[in-house]
This record gives sequence, structure tokens and C-alpha cells, in this order.
Amino acid sequence: MSKKNLRTDFEAAVEFVNTYESPIPADILLKLYAYYRVANKNYTNPGSKTPLINAFKANALIQAQNISIDDAMKAYIKLVDLELKH
Repeated sequence: MSKKNLRTDFEAAVEFVNTYESPIPADILLKLYAYYRVANKNYTNPGSKTPLINAFKANALIQAQNISIDDAMKAYIKLVDLELKH
């Protein structure tokens, strides 16, 4: 898959998630969050006003920090396909 196609597929998966109407389980949301942040090179601290949510988000980012940008996009797409588009 070319980088252009990967980016296009990733953006389509993000749009799918952003318009998804059913509740998404918290564990899936955290993985999507981490993959999204890595794919967009955004390593800033989580910005929630709730410390517990920040802790979960920070933990998800730590778990995903060693994957490449391309692998983060691929993982995001795969997770959307497996968990939300079934």
C-alpha cells in the first residue's frame, strides 16, 4: 500500500469513527486514541479535565509509543474494520 493510499484509508477510518453513532467501548476508544495520536505525531499530554481519563490516555500512548506512524495508521484502520465495521 502506498503512503498516499494509507493516509487516505486512515482518514476515511477516522471519519467513520467520528460519525459512528453507537457507543464505542472504552478499550477500543483508548486504542484508537493512541494510534491516532501516534499517526499524527502528537505526543503532548492528554488534555482531559478528569485525572483518571488522563491516566488511561497516557497509558494508551505509552503502550503505542514505539510503533511507527505507518504502523499506527494500519493498526487504526484494522481496529476500525474488526471492531466497528463487523
